[in-house]
Amino acid sequence: MSGSADAPYVRYEVVDGFATLTFDSPHNRNALSSKLVRELLEGFDRAAGDAAVRGIVLTHTGDTFCAGADLKEASTVDPAVAADQRTRVMIDVLRGILTSPKPVIAQIDGNVRAGGMGIIGACDLVVAGPGSSFALTEVRIGMAPFMISLTLVPRMDQRSASRYFLTGEKFDAATAREIGLVTIAADDPSAEVKRLCGQLRKGSPQGLAESKKLVNATLLADFDARVEELAQRSAGFFGTPEVIEGMTAFFQKRPPSWAQ
Repeated sequence: MSGSADAPYVRYEVVDGFATLTFDSPHNRNALSSKLVRELLEGFDRAAGDAAVRGIVLTHTGDTFCAGADLKEASTVDPAVAADQRTRVMIDVLRGILTSPKPVIAQIDGNVRAGGMGIIGACDLVVAGPGSSFALTEVRIGMAPFMISLTLVPRMDQRSASRYFLTGEKFDAATAREIGLVTIAADDPSAEVKRLCGQLRKGSPQGLAESKKLVNATLLADFDARVEELAQRSAGFFGTPEVIEGMTAFFQKRPPSWAQ
């Protein structure tokens, strides 16, 4: 576990041909701070350039896989600048996962929120344990899941996407599996990921890369076609009265005005 600002927020380790990138920033619930994102992207580049690495596992310390944007970090700079930074970061992370030539497995046994949801939507395989919970809470702070909709809508069934985008309700690993967000709901996610890695190891590197391209072709084409439009819509919402009220209420741990 990270104990200081100098410690890595994303730990990198290669075991049995798989690079494990572990989110290790529990002080802010593994939020997508500039440091965590920088180290995450560096980890993807490192794994992609290592011929001995057959795939990538994303996992976490603590009870949260990823809480989404680091709102406290964002509050220290101009809202317009912060909005653009967050948007560009999300684009880089999601596209990096989708275009990685190596399969990416998410191993989760904790909370997944906001941008974290987009990350698991981009992953090729997702294994969630019994301690997992999922929610799209943007609507509750005056926002919408603009950028992450690019990876979530293609994965989730339409009725469920409508429900959870609009209500912000929490749901568990079994539900996530039923609606297509999660590949496998497992009692022991670590053991299941180990099993899947064994299956992936039977595939050739070029076979895995080309198979991933086939599966992600339509998703990636739609991503590239819509990303700039959604980036502009997302950035345009930050600084609006409802978002200011929603974020203020979040930090003050009270209901926003529209929920009272």
